[in-house]
Amino acid sequence: MRFEEPAALNPLDKLSVVGRPTERIDGPLKVSGEARYAYEHNDAFPNRAYGYIVGSAIAKGRVRAVDTAAALAAPGVLGVVTTLDHDPLPVAQGAAATLFGGDKVEHHHQAVAVAIAETFEQARAAAQLLVVSYDGEGGRFDLAAEAPNAEAAPDKENDGPDAPDVNRVGDFERAFQAAAFTHEGEYATPYESHAMMEPHATTASWDGDRLTVVTSNQMINWAMRDLPKALSVDPEKLHVLSPYVGGGFGAKLFIRSDVVVAALASKAVGRPVKVTLQRPLIFNNGTHRSATSQQVRLAADADGQLTGISHLGLAGNLPKGMAEMATSQTKLLYAAPNREIGMRLATLDLPESNFMRAPGEAPGLMALEVAMDEMAERLGIDPVEFRILNDTQEDPHKPGRRFSERHLVECLRTGADRFGWSRRSSKPGQARQGQWLIGMGVAAGIRNALPMPSGARVRLERSGRLIVETDMTDIGTGTYTIVAQTAAEMLGLGIDAVTVHLGDSSLPRASGSGGQWGAGNVTAGVFAACTKLRDAIAEHLGFPAEGCEFVNGEIRCGNSVATIAEAAAAGEIVAEDEMEFGDLDKQFQLSTFGAHFAEVRVDVYTGEIRVNRMLSVCDAGRILNPLTARSQVIGGMTMGIGAALMEELGVDKRRGFFVNHDMAGYEVPVHADVPHLEVILLDHPDASISPVKAKGIGELGLCGAAPAVANAVYNATGIRVREYPITLDKHLHRLPSLASLNSHTAD
Repeated sequence: MRFEEPAALNPLDKLSVVGRPTERIDGPLKVSGEARYAYEHNDAFPNRAYGYIVGSAIAKGRVRAVDTAAALAAPGVLGVVTTLDHDPLPVAQGAAATLFGGDKVEHHHQAVAVAIAETFEQARAAAQLLVVSYDGEGGRFDLAAEAPNAEAAPDKENDGPDAPDVNRVGDFERAFQAAAFTHEGEYATPYESHAMMEPHATTASWDGDRLTVVTSNQMINWAMRDLPKALSVDPEKLHVLSPYVGGGFGAKLFIRSDVVVAALASKAVGRPVKVTLQRPLIFNNGTHRSATSQQVRLAADADGQLTGISHLGLAGNLPKGMAEMATSQTKLLYAAPNREIGMRLATLDLPESNFMRAPGEAPGLMALEVAMDEMAERLGIDPVEFRILNDTQEDPHKPGRRFSERHLVECLRTGADRFGWSRRSSKPGQARQGQWLIGMGVAAGIRNALPMPSGARVRLERSGRLIVETDMTDIGTGTYTIVAQTAAEMLGLGIDAVTVHLGDSSLPRASGSGGQWGAGNVTAGVFAACTKLRDAIAEHLGFPAEGCEFVNGEIRCGNSVATIAEAAAAGEIVAEDEMEFGDLDKQFQLSTFGAHFAEVRVDVYTGEIRVNRMLSVCDAGRILNPLTARSQVIGGMTMGIGAALMEELGVDKRRGFFVNHDMAGYEVPVHADVPHLEVILLDHPDASISPVKAKGIGELGLCGAAPAVANAVYNATGIRVREYPITLDKHLHRLPSLASLNSHTAD
């Protein structure tokens, strides 16, 4: 099926199943332990062995030798595979780091060997006995120091292969010099880790020249693209399974060292091998979000209308790595006739930076939305009203192209009303409850919607049960449930009559889970397959192809009625299709929008910051399942709290590694840090995105959440911190004098 013009009314618009809050159909399996994750498929691999990876002790240089004698002599050891045993494996498409093979070390904790043994403990003990000799080299580990050598990073993802180094519209410098009001600020965001609950893990097994891997991966079709090249295996003889993923946030978009090393280890010992990256290895061996340095300059007339926006940024990565495109959303969020937007990329020898939840928008809004607050204060305009004043229904980046659906103003007004924004003191540092300074902050959010081809197969069994099959993954977001809801709505069934199979490369290719594109695209693929199945069912029954209604387990065409089970009485009916997309994304800018509100309290004596409450209002097209959508948003909001107040990877700039490479040193929000989070989901189905009219919501909850917290901290204290995270050392020394000046008590 091809989607080339805005969708008309279709069976999903009945909203008898779709759009209803529905508990996850995979929930009972997860809480009972019956859902098997990548490291838990023991029954399928009874003769399994265990691998334990050794990471490089240097950040740059070469492996001179690996002494394996002591390890091979240890109890239970079946073998050792070293990086010197293989040529460098081809780098995965879209990635930058060599995962294994060869003597070159590109970053700290790069996999250099794996010990394989009968038990995990024996493999771990043997790994400690390996003696790796290195020839180290000096490296580039300081982003600020490498800034002078940074090169332009054109936004090819959004602007195509001919994207300019800096995107310019009008004459920003002239507008800035002529403006009635201006603001200029420097902002910094830190290195961040995905810190997902489930580590990278794989069980690999060879049967002759056929390879099966059960792995924790968000994108089955990307694994099927990259693994054959890395392992020289025929794609027809490769089977990738990832039915459950315990969090990814972008860390598991690409194949990582666990899957290639497990496969090499399995081939070496002739048995299935299980490998997981131990937590300290994930931070340096896996990917992360690059730190950024950003400059935002704003120009406005006396009425508060923006006349110019400049947003320039710097990020770092390995050679041939991508930049964290922290300025890209600024092209779309606010109207201004004069614009200057671009990124530069410095080459570093730190571990690989790659996609992390809401890449670009998350750190970019942490600068832009604070700058917008600072400009509003300079103008003497309420921050909510300032954003509304500069809203636009036309894509500022491509004048003449409208947004398909843009309801940012409604998000801001609805949120302000629900949050009690009118009670906010416009003058910082005025509201106080006992020892706590109280403040409110706001920030806008934007995240693009990306149509991607996605397919599915549906089977109607003789019993009347519907089976849905696609290689789509569920990364803990509720994919099983929304797929079942979509199919149930299309066939007029209850959700309990639908079985969903996901995460298997033998099934039709789907979009995969990432970039907020998963929900809208996989359900569009299911829509296409179910549409074909509806036609096949009508044909089996001798009903006309048009005008049949599927409801309550029946097919009704005029005066003719049959049950679903009757249609398949002679045998299973199968239909398969893929949703493909035309050029509506070129005719319309497809984006999601949000408004985040936060209230914080700051201890006047210690500087401790606590979040009292938060609200997110989301404009994301049709909401397929309000229950799972809310969970996605509050997950993003929680990540925003972490980004604002605590998350930061510390770099050892002498030796080139992330020092706090475990969950003890890398702080993320825990239950005590997170108050009640409220979510409002607007109802604006987008007919230009797909027949499903859903745009995705997973990352929108993060886009803008951190700057809302930062702006609230400023409103509470009057101290503006432009370097994240906002920790005690950055404002504590400025609090005592403030405490003596302000003795207001909040309502």
